[in-house]
Amino acid sequence: MEMLGVVGLLIGAGIFLFTLIASKKTGKFYLAPIVTFLMAMFIVLYGLFKVGGFEGMAYGILGAGILAAAVVGTLFLPFMKRIKKSEFNKVDKSILVILPILLFAFIGWSIISDEGYWINGEGYIAAGKNTSSYYEVTTISEGAKQITIQFGEEYKGKQVEVKHVKTIGNTEITVKAVDKGKANELPFITIGLDKIVDPLVVKTTDGEIIDSY
Repeated sequence: MEMLGVVGLLIGAGIFLFTLIASKKTGKFYLAPIVTFLMAMFIVLYGLFKVGGFEGMAYGILGAGILAAAVVGTLFLPFMKRIKKSEFNKVDKSILVILPILLFAFIGWSIISDEGYWINGEGYIAAGKNTSSYYEVTTISEGAKQITIQFGEEYKGKQVEVKHVKTIGNTEITVKAVDKGKANELPFITIGLDKIVDPLVVKTTDGEIIDSY
């Protein structure tokens, strides 16, 4: 979620810069923070009323990042005395062409690279006889899902790491056990996901399939 705020801040900075340069012909530089602010409000309201739920909260964080860029830009606007009403020069024209391309490319990259999961917690329980590995699915806030993976006796003294989560098609979670755990204790990890698409597969990097509880 923190990453969404950073993404929003960068997008907001790009919108602010684009509008600021585009306003050089009219000299109405105050449009830069206004346009950025309106974009932030649109995204927040879209997430709140159109999307809703947990996914709507993500839009809210994104909008908050854009809003932060509008506020920071407004504070610095009085100090930008070199920017005056004028015709576009070559640098301005280049920025007005390149910046939208970079913004759309950045937004596309953010969507593609969104892992769609987060770590809610991890820890250990005391080792016991005949403890086997299993996972359990629960529903958390706003319909999002949480998977708790408990490792069995053969993983005593290990630590769990998430290696990969496949969210395209069915959901597959791949975890890895490494030698960084606590002696005589069994590791567990809880993973939050926006959604789960069946059939859900939970496995280790060694190929072991972990069954549901």
